[in-house]
Amino acid sequence: MARIGIFFGTDTGRTRLIAKQIAKKLGAQLPGLVDAPVNIGRATLADFLAYDALIVGSPTLGDGMLPGESTGLSQPSWEEFVPQLAAADLGGKTIAIFGLGDQKKYPDEFVDAIGLLHAAFAARGARLVGRWPTAGYDFTASQAADGDEFLGLALDQHHQPALTEERIERWLARITPELLP
Repeated sequence: MARIGIFFGTDTGRTRLIAKQIAKKLGAQLPGLVDAPVNIGRATLADFLAYDALIVGSPTLGDGMLPGESTGLSQPSWEEFVPQLAAADLGGKTIAIFGLGDQKKYPDEFVDAIGLLHAAFAARGARLVGRWPTAGYDFTASQAADGDEFLGLALDQHHQPALTEERIERWLARITPELLP
């Protein structure tokens, strides 16, 4: 059975903590099949492509941007990694995306990073899973929204941290069968 890779970008460490939480919960369900989360800024394209099933996460920074050096990070992140995908074929890969955002401070670009990553992976042929309902959130616009669903799991650690654990558990229950061959 294939292993599941978890990759994340982060600015404050919140996304790393969520990635670790996801790895712990999923690893308990699938012992030996879930690798430790990896900061995308420390990963190579080969590291990423080594998995057929991936869970990826990112915060949304500023005006709806992926984290990276232009957003003030001291190390590379998704902003620098995504261009490397231009030469990659993600056909045969199944990817689920989670994202962190602040729906009150940034209601016009809430979890935009989910949408940006979704577009990049879809353009390279990946099968994307893990849509999540927009109900229960208070935002005005998002590149991650498609009708009444987000293109991945949306989390707001600023205003809804008490909902995070339950949302992760429900999302993992949805995506786990789709990540496994």
